[in-house]
Amino acid sequence: MSAHLQREIERLKKKILSISARAEAAIQDAVRSLKNRDPALAEKVIEGDAEIDRIEVEMEEDCLKVLALYQPVAADLRYVVAVLKINNDLERIGDQAVNIAERAEFLATQKRLEFPGELTLMLEKAQAMLRKSLDALINQDAVLAREVIAQDDEVDDLNRKMYSLIQSCICKEMDQLACFIAILSVSRQLERIADQVTNIAEDIVYLVEGEIVRHAFKIE
Repeated sequence: MSAHLQREIERLKKKILSISARAEAAIQDAVRSLKNRDPALAEKVIEGDAEIDRIEVEMEEDCLKVLALYQPVAADLRYVVAVLKINNDLERIGDQAVNIAERAEFLATQKRLEFPGELTLMLEKAQAMLRKSLDALINQDAVLAREVIAQDDEVDDLNRKMYSLIQSCICKEMDQLACFIAILSVSRQLERIADQVTNIAEDIVYLVEGEIVRHAFKIE
């Protein structure tokens, strides 16, 4: 590897960790704003999304420059390609955090409702999956990444249960329809976050092992 390419790879590593930290903080703050009925914290998440967007665009431009100028191969090529894809998923996770924060702002103005246990569990699982995927990225740990992939089905199952629960709640309290729809929307955002985290984990496996595991279940 040339010294110039090595420097560029190290710059990419620092930037992907920066956007990772911002996306994780956005999710944490969005969840806290939801649980604590804190519209000010929710607004902080919404305003902070512009910086995540800025870094994402900058990261993509940097990755494309490395590909064009240095034409990396083998492990270096896998790293740049994986970072390019992970960067996009982290930006989307930031968008989902904004969506949750917007629902939190609305719910803070309404009568307090007890969140279903399934939603609380989804909040915990989605955050844990994101944290593990970022640890896997930092340590280039394919085993940990595969653990994250395996957990996605659990969040999908909880999201399906939420639809039935919310339907039942709406039948009992029609006057709270808007609130129940907002809670259901939060569930959907969490399910999407889990999907995007799974994408990141799959890219980490590719980065470390050179194996494409996306849709692997369809090929077996």
